[in-house]
Amino acid sequence: MPDPQLERELEQARQHGRWLSDDERVALDREQQQAVDQAQGQRQNRRKLILLTGVCLLLPPLWPLALGLMLVLLFPRTTRRFGLIAGVILLAGGALVLLLLLSLVVAILMAVF
Repeated sequence: MPDPQLERELEQARQHGRWLSDDERVALDREQQQAVDQAQGQRQNRRKLILLTGVCLLLPPLWPLALGLMLVLLFPRTTRRFGLIAGVILLAGGALVLLLLLSLVVAILMAVF
């Protein structure tokens, strides 16, 4: 019975057109394991979001949150981009309001003194 590790190394050699060194094989195994771990983490996050969306749908006051979670589930990349843009806009708007309030305070202090 052939050794499974040898068969795996032979298959990798066929895919890459040459035998891989030990370091290359370890790096390739590490990349594959990271991809598996990332996929598993995404599945867990998706399950959590689905459960939270279900709970939000059962409670009418949380329907807007359920809508947002459904958008995240259906369009994760697009929602992430919109979230980033909205965050930047909120930070810029907050900074603008802060500057306006500060200039108003300075104008009032200048008028008083």
